Amino acid sequence: MTSQQFIFIILAAITLGSAVMVVTARNLVHAALWLIAALFGVACLFVALDAGFLAVAQVIIYIGAISILIIFAIMLTRGVGQGTSTQTNANWGWGALLAVVFFGGLVWLLSLWSGFTTQKPEIGRAFDPLRQLGQALVSPNAYVIPFEVASVLLLAALIGAIIVAWDRRLK
Repeated sequence: MTSQQFIFIILAAITLGSAVMVVTARNLVHAALWLIAALFGVACLFVALDAGFLAVAQVIIYIGAISILIIFAIMLTRGVGQGTSTQTNANWGWGALLAVVFFGGLVWLLSLWSGFTTQKPEIGRAFDPLRQLGQALVSPNAYVIPFEVASVLLLAALIGAIIVAWDRRLK
C-alpha cells in the first residue's frame, strides 16, 4: 500500500465517520457541525486527488455558505432543536443490515475492477482546467445562459426569503 492510498483511506474513514454522525446525532446543531466535518473531509479528499479548485470551492460554497445557512436556520427556528428524541423506527436494524450488505457488494464489485491497480495517466502542462471552466461559464456558446438563469433564480429566492421573513410589526 502506498502512502497516497493510506492517506486516502484515513481521509475516507474520517469523512464516513462524520457522515454517520450527521445522521445519528440527536441534536440538530451537533448534526450540522458533523456535516461541516464531513464536508471538510470531502475537501481534503479533493486535495488528495490533486483537485485544488474543487477543494477550495467545497470549502467556500458548502462549508462557508450552505452549512452556515443551515446552522442559522436551526438557531433561528425556536424550540425545534431544543429536545432530543429517541429512535422510533422499529425497522432501523433492517435498514442498517441492508446498508452493510449494499456496501459490501459495492466493495466486492470495485475489487474486481482493474482501475484501482493502474496508475493515473499524466496530464500535459498545457491542460488548464480552470481556464477551460472560466471560458465555458462566460462563452456565449457554452453555459452563460444557464449560469445567468441560475443567478436570477437565486436572486428571486433571496428576495422571496426577505419578504417572508420581514417582520410586519416593525411598520
